[in-house]
Amino acid sequence: MSDHVELAAQPRNDVGKGASRRLRREADLVPAVLYGAGEDAVALSIPHKDLHKACETEAFFSQIITIKIDSDGTPAIIKDLQRHPAKDRILHADFYRVRMDQAIQVEVPLHFINEEDAPGVKLHNGQVNHVMTSVTIECLPGQLPEYIEVDVVSLDIGDSISMSQIVLPEGVLIPELEQGEDHDQVIVNVTEMHVEVEEEPEESVAPDEVEASEQSGDDAAADEDESSDD
Repeated sequence: MSDHVELAAQPRNDVGKGASRRLRREADLVPAVLYGAGEDAVALSIPHKDLHKACETEAFFSQIITIKIDSDGTPAIIKDLQRHPAKDRILHADFYRVRMDQAIQVEVPLHFINEEDAPGVKLHNGQVNHVMTSVTIECLPGQLPEYIEVDVVSLDIGDSISMSQIVLPEGVLIPELEQGEDHDQVIVNVTEMHVEVEEEPEESVAPDEVEASEQSGDDAAADEDESSDD
């Protein structure tokens, strides 16, 4: 497990696009909102450097975060993060309050292991295809994993692993599977490695070379005619 993340935040009363721009430009703060758990939404501001640093770790997006407002800490998860399309800047963040006794749904990353030892790769030169890189799970906040490990060591060419075959931690389930077999998606498979053979291009003759060749042929024919006239 990674280190627990705490983010210091301050309530803000000045809301709207203009106020958000001033926060970012003048104070290097990120406007944010904390909502959920049956309580009113609260507009917040968080230092950009703190939020940016927290986002550098994958686990930040699938773990419980403590939002510190003054001396009070509120457990929450990140629900949405807006980034600048061209700059390495965070524009806005949404946090969802959690209650430790109520189940939550969170998208967590999939980590695939033993790919090089899979028979389809090791013996038959196949390739592992990650059809899905994350999955939405449901569990109590205290049982939330940072990621789910998927072992592909037994996969040969043509083999696959679906969501229902994932080994889940205790207390964790995949709600999509409750909707029936049609929702049991493949998450990884092994296929043959396709190697494209490039055909050698036909030798092309430059136009001036063609013209020179034709001229040479004409000259030779003319000499032959002159010789026959003699």
